[in-house]
Amino acid sequence: MKKTPLPELVERIGQSAVAKGLGVSAPAISKALKAAREILVIEHEDGKFTAEEIRPFPCQMPAQKTAAWHLCS
Repeated sequence: MKKTPLPELVERIGQSAVAKGLGVSAPAISKALKAAREILVIEHEDGKFTAEEIRPFPCQMPAQKTAAWHLCS
């Protein structure tokens, strides 16, 4: 089991391959990269991919937002 940052894995095997391995669309990977989300892709020994996102806790809410779900969900 190896954890690799999403941008590094995309650079190594390509956006389409990462998307296919995670069961998402290539545009979803592109959007995550553009948003600079901190996503680690776990490469399992059987060749499957899973991913986890590292996010601050508690989430930070800008003053103009009143509902926490805008940034935390």
